[in-house]
Amino acid sequence: MESEKLVMTVVEAGRALDLSRNAAYGAARRGDIPTIRIGKRLLVPRAALERMLVSAETKVASGAR
Repeated sequence: MESEKLVMTVVEAGRALDLSRNAAYGAARRGDIPTIRIGKRLLVPRAALERMLVSAETKVASGAR
């Protein structure tokens, strides 16, 4: 049984958000996409990305900026 991966690459996260490779790395560099560094690898924790999206949805729904 294959479980869902806990982390994804910046490119995979960008694809999930419909971003180009360059836009995804730019968002990661700005802190718009949550990342962790393990060795030389820059990874996006799936749970942190999902929390970020839920938080953004809540802000949009409430009209907050």
